[in-house]
Amino acid sequence: MIEINLLPVREARRRADLRQQVMQLVLAMILVVTGIAYAHSRITSEIETSNRRIMQMEADIKQFQPQLDQVAAFRKKKANLEKKIDVIDGLDRARSGPVRMLDELATHTPERLWLTGVNTAGSKVSIKGQSLDNELVAVLLHALGESRYFENVDLEGTELGGNKDGLKVVNFKLHANLVAPKSKKNKGKGAGKAKGKGKDGKPKTTAMVDGEPGTKG
Repeated sequence: MIEINLLPVREARRRADLRQQVMQLVLAMILVVTGIAYAHSRITSEIETSNRRIMQMEADIKQFQPQLDQVAAFRKKKANLEKKIDVIDGLDRARSGPVRMLDELATHTPERLWLTGVNTAGSKVSIKGQSLDNELVAVLLHALGESRYFENVDLEGTELGGNKDGLKVVNFKLHANLVAPKSKKNKGKGAGKAKGKGKDGKPKTTAMVDGEPGTKG
């Protein structure tokens, strides 16, 4: 019987497999190193590009800094002027507000209704008056609600009063907020105004004069 020793063949095959694995490992390492080098190079290039852009932007900012300073100074002056204008407008409204309020009340007060008292506390207005009936009070409420100078007009209450010139009257009290014309839109020209005509054909309104009804032509 012939015997064959296969140990040298197996050893040679094992060494060949080992060399092949080593070569694959070396190739994989080369590919990894190459990829890392490529990524590093690309990142470095992007960083350099970004740095150049930053330097260019800083140069542009430095170049236009005088113009930016002028714009900032202009905005500051504009803000100061706007504050001064607001203060002037506030003083003007405070000066002319009562006059306009009384003029509005005289304009919107219908006939057979007169005011007995007007009190103000800041922008709040409290009005007392007398009327021959409740419908005239409703007319006054509607007219003041349509006015540019009043808002949140509300009736606090009415009650029967005594006789005035032989006629029964209704006492009423209402309150409202006094506002500047620009802060409230005009809902309609002449809406809710109750006016009569005098002998000369001109419209007239009834207002309170020293506790008695007066006529404004």
